[in-house]
Amino acid sequence: MQDAETVLNVIRERGERGLPLENIYRLLYNRNLYLRAYGRIYSNQGATTRGTTADTVDGMSLAKIDRIIDALRCERFRWTPVRRVNIPKSNGKTRPLGIPTWTDKLLQEVIRMILEAYYEPQFSDCSHGFRPNRGCHTALGDVVNTWKGTRWFVEGDIKGCFDNIDHDVLLSVLGEKLHDNRFLRLLKHLLKAGYVEDWKYGRSLSGTPQGGIVSPILANVYLDRLDKYVENMLIPAHTRGTERRDNRPYKQLMDRAAYHRRAGNRELARQLRKQMQQLPSSDPYDPGYRRLRYVRYADDFVLGFIGSKAEAEQIKESLETFLRDSLKLELSREKTLITHAASQAAQFLGYELVNQQANDRFDQRGRRSVNGQIGLRVPAKVIDQHCQAYMKNGEPIHRNTLIHDEDYSIVDRYQAEFRGVVEYYRLAINVSHFGRLKWVMSRSLTKTLAAKHKTTCRKIARRYKGTVQTEHGERVCLKVVKEQGNGKRPKVTQFGGIPLKRNRKAVLVDRQPQRYRTDRNELIKRLLADECEICGSTVDVEVHHIRALRDLDVKGQREKSQWVQIMAARKRKTLVVCRMCHLNIHHGRIKPQSQT
Repeated sequence: MQDAETVLNVIRERGERGLPLENIYRLLYNRNLYLRAYGRIYSNQGATTRGTTADTVDGMSLAKIDRIIDALRCERFRWTPVRRVNIPKSNGKTRPLGIPTWTDKLLQEVIRMILEAYYEPQFSDCSHGFRPNRGCHTALGDVVNTWKGTRWFVEGDIKGCFDNIDHDVLLSVLGEKLHDNRFLRLLKHLLKAGYVEDWKYGRSLSGTPQGGIVSPILANVYLDRLDKYVENMLIPAHTRGTERRDNRPYKQLMDRAAYHRRAGNRELARQLRKQMQQLPSSDPYDPGYRRLRYVRYADDFVLGFIGSKAEAEQIKESLETFLRDSLKLELSREKTLITHAASQAAQFLGYELVNQQANDRFDQRGRRSVNGQIGLRVPAKVIDQHCQAYMKNGEPIHRNTLIHDEDYSIVDRYQAEFRGVVEYYRLAINVSHFGRLKWVMSRSLTKTLAAKHKTTCRKIARRYKGTVQTEHGERVCLKVVKEQGNGKRPKVTQFGGIPLKRNRKAVLVDRQPQRYRTDRNELIKRLLADECEICGSTVDVEVHHIRALRDLDVKGQREKSQWVQIMAARKRKTLVVCRMCHLNIHHGRIKPQSQT
């Protein structure tokens, strides 16, 4: 049996060479792939969440992997319908989310690893969603660094993209490179597995499994057709010329300024140079110069065009036709906007895109350094929305839900919420506008602590006032120190200390690239040891999982169970046990029964 590293590297090599992939179904018999998949997803928050059955990560064992492989070998594996729940959106609507069973999650992760290893080298560089070492910031960075001089933004919006992916088209796209009918049939059954909502079964007529591990890679394979169409058809058709021609009025003023400077009329030459600075040096309407650029994150995409609005309208029509005829998707006419870059702002990934103009900003060479550069801005409504979460009737309020938590947890939670917002918008040129949010959250935090201790906000501010060193100097903050005892170093957390300054190099990626290593993680080694960590039995060994370490602390419990003591000492959310010890854990027995 080959190592997972070897298998995935061979698949990746075939993807880099553009060769078709065959005999994929037989790869699903490899136990090492399942162990690798288990090591990647067991710590996910949804691993202990039930689907339509009681099957979760708790009780994972080598025998369960063997049962999956045996069912696949005999071609009697059946996908279980997902449990559908509706997640509220910011606009008041809901988004359906499917929760698969653990067995389906494990097999989906194996399939995802195979598909990613093969397709990742073939994906377009313009695609940034759900890919290793890429994310929203890399997509935005591409826009900022390479879209200088853009005149028009074409904002793309596909109506219900993931819900309307056509199964036949998707299987046809996969079948072009994956030459294995059994594997394609397995994927087809996954797409058609259906869902259960309010105890009623529903058929899956289109779309990828919402909440499924394999859904993002399938969506990228599907939308890669759009990427290739834009790169191979639209961009070559709307790109011409090497550089813009000179702007005649600018050239005339430059020649007059040079003449008067040679003649000794320096004051007149200086006035002419000021007039030059109000004009573009090259012709912005040059018909011989065109550029089209494109970037996509999941189902959100935007194009930057240098040319006329009529040509931008043609590009929009071409995209609409291709999506309708080739991918059977619909481009929203209401949300797909054509925005003038210099006078309006386009929306992309929560940012505003603008073409900056500043004739009074110069670089070291005396050239206007800002004109034409793409700037990222925080929309004003984003700051308002985040402030409203901590306000009532226009004033910051305390949060009743946190009053019974300890001070350390309250401050740490506020800091995490503030950091999460600010770090995402660190690329914005107006990130300092989050100072308003900081003030609102600081007032809400002090009011929450004051309500907890039945005192005033001023006393709370004095009690927890502190300073923290940052890359931009010392900052004032609210600091809480939590003593741990037993000679341990105290925990320290603070609210504040996050500089509200633009960071051009800020990069947040969806996930780190998959590393093909020969060594397994600690949990896999413990599982392969096949020995109960409580009683030492080697019969029916499986893994006990908990959601979080804080679940080990049960209020009012005087005597802690042996398994609780072991997990707390190791600071691990997993414990390899035999079947009998696992039953004892779930039945609440303090001491496991002696067994052989």
